[in-house]
Amino acid sequence: MDTSRPLVVTLTARPSGDEVARLCAELAAAPPGEVVCEVGALARADLTAVDALARLKLAAGRRGHRIRFHGAGPDLRALLLLTGLDGTLPTQPPT
Repeated sequence: MDTSRPLVVTLTARPSGDEVARLCAELAAAPPGEVVCEVGALARADLTAVDALARLKLAAGRRGHRIRFHGAGPDLRALLLLTGLDGTLPTQPPT
């Protein structure tokens, strides 16, 4: 596996528990490194989305990954800030 490029995982519009579990298993199986989680397709910025992202962050941390959430809109960015998950966002919002 090429570890010079980040592992990219993508959440669907409404991620199910099975999808999140599959992505967590993918993170657990990958060697430690950079992970980019594309979240732009999320239909709603709500606590279900935050729960999915928190689970991914925990799974990544257990394996030694550095995860970043890319494509978060303003509402999701605000929720991640409120929940303390804003450290997973790129430093500059997308333009």
